[in-house]
Amino acid sequence: MKEETHAPLAIPTGDDGDNSRLPPRDRVWKRAKIAIVVVILLLAAGALRTVFARIAMSHAVADATVQDAKQYVNVIAAKTTDGTGDMLLPGTLRGFVESPIYARATGYLLHWYVDIGTHVKAGQLLADLDTPEIDQELAQAIAQKQQANASLALAKTSLDRWMQLRQRDAVSQQELDDRQGAYEQDVANVAAADANVKRLQQLESFKRIVAPFDGVVTQRNIDVGDLIDAGSGTSRALFALAQADTLRVYVQLPQAYSQNVKVGMPVAVTQAELPGQSFRGTITHLSGAIDVPTRSLQLEVTLPNANDQLRPGAYVQVAVPRTLHARLLVPGNALLFRAEGPRLAIVDGNGVVHLHKITIAQDLGQQLVIEDGIDATDKIIINPSDSIADGDHVEIASPSAGKGLS
Repeated sequence: MKEETHAPLAIPTGDDGDNSRLPPRDRVWKRAKIAIVVVILLLAAGALRTVFARIAMSHAVADATVQDAKQYVNVIAAKTTDGTGDMLLPGTLRGFVESPIYARATGYLLHWYVDIGTHVKAGQLLADLDTPEIDQELAQAIAQKQQANASLALAKTSLDRWMQLRQRDAVSQQELDDRQGAYEQDVANVAAADANVKRLQQLESFKRIVAPFDGVVTQRNIDVGDLIDAGSGTSRALFALAQADTLRVYVQLPQAYSQNVKVGMPVAVTQAELPGQSFRGTITHLSGAIDVPTRSLQLEVTLPNANDQLRPGAYVQVAVPRTLHARLLVPGNALLFRAEGPRLAIVDGNGVVHLHKITIAQDLGQQLVIEDGIDATDKIIINPSDSIADGDHVEIASPSAGKGLS
C-alpha cells in the first residue's frame, strides 16, 4: 500500500523498515491459545458444577426418601404404684329390711291411714278392706259348725242309749258299732267345721292391713274404692315399707381384691349430693363365691342412719381399703385392640417394636392398671398407629422413658 492510502487510517506502512509498532505474530497466537484454554476451562468447570449439583441433589433426594420412610414414635415408661389406698366402688343404698305389702284377702279398699314418708310401728294399721264374700263365707261356716254340733249331740245321745240297750242284750253288737261309727264321724265333722271357721276368721282378719315391722312407707299404690286382689302374683303391692334407721349397701368387689377384705372391716360411704360428708360403715357379710359372669365378690356393708340423712335407693360410692403388690400404670392411649386381645407396643434398644400381651387389672378411665405383660423399664409407645406390627423398625422422636406418668 501506498502511504497516501494508509495515512487516513493511521496505519503504518512499514516502508521505512520500522516494524516495532506491529505485535509479533507468535505473541498474538499465544494470547489466542490462552483465551481458548480459559474458555475451555470455564466450560469444563460449568459442566463439573452441573454434574456435582445433580449428584448432590440425587443424594439429598435419597436421604429425604430414607428420612421420610422412617416411623417416629413417642414413648413413655409405666408408673409404678404401691398398691395401697382406697378403691371407690359404686353401690346402692337399701333399707335394712324392705318389703312390699300385699293383701291376703280380696275386697274393696275402705280407707288408708298412712301415706309415703310416714314412719310406722310394727302392727300399726295401714288400711281397711271391705270383704263381703268372706263375711258371708264366715257366716255360712259358723252355721255349718252349729249343724255339726247339733248332729254330734244327737249322735252322742243315741250312742249312750244303744250302749244301755246292749247291756240288756236288747240290740246286737253290730247295731252298737254303727252308732259308735256315726258318733265318731260327727266328731270329725265338728272338728272340720271348726277348722273352716278358724280359717275364715283368720282370712277375715286380713281385712286390716298392718305394718309387719318398724319402718317408713316408701310407696302407696292404692286409693279408696280400689278393688284389691289377694296374693302377689299379678296384683300390685298396696304399700312398700323400708326400715331406714340402718341401711345396707351391696357392692361388687373385683376378684383381684377379694383376698384383701374381711368381715368387720370399716369402709367409708360418700354421696355426691352430700359433699364433704363421709359415713362410716362396716362389712358385715361376704359372698362365699366369685360371681362367674362379672368375676367379682359381693360385699354387704351395714351403715347406721339414725338421723335419716341417707335415703334408701340412693347411689353412693364405697371406699374399700386395698393392699396389693406393686402394679404398673400406663395411659389409656397406649392400648392397642387386636383380635388376640389387648396389646402394648414396646420398643427395644435396637428400635424394633414388640407387641406384648397384657392383663388389665383395672380401668381407671385415662389410665390402666396392668397386672402382667410389661416391666417398669419398658419403653411404651403412646398413640401407636393402628398399622404398627410386631418387628417394625421405628425411631424414638421424643423419648420420655423414665419420666413416668404425671
